[in-house]
Amino acid sequence: MKKTTIKRFNQRLLSLVEHIGLLVIAIATVFAMVSETMIMVRAVQVTLTDLLLLFLYLEVLAMVGLYYNSGKLPVRFPLYIGMVALARYLILDMKAMDDWRMLAVTGSILMLTLAVFLIRFGHVRYPYSGDESSAELRQADRMQD
Repeated sequence: MKKTTIKRFNQRLLSLVEHIGLLVIAIATVFAMVSETMIMVRAVQVTLTDLLLLFLYLEVLAMVGLYYNSGKLPVRFPLYIGMVALARYLILDMKAMDDWRMLAVTGSILMLTLAVFLIRFGHVRYPYSGDESSAELRQADRMQD
């Protein structure tokens, strides 16, 4: 009986820490979005890199929201964030990059894109057995297309 009580306490404690961590990430992301927006307003200019940075923040918020609601985090979300971050890096520093670095960054984006494609294909073609959210994820994949 004591082991189940300790186990339940540990699970609740971990859940509390997890929720606090998600809240901190969400608040920090919103703060960063507001800060970046204020910089754009003061400069009276919006660049593509600014938009990509805001998109990164939105992806982080979407990832936090999905994880908070379902308790699961699809591997694709960090891959999307990585692709956008690399594209932003490429756009920001393109003039200062040598040819090999530029090829490496674009190759990395291509590899992440292929990884997302393989994950989506595998999840739709070979759903997990006993996974209740498989149908929901397939539906979300179809809606994204």
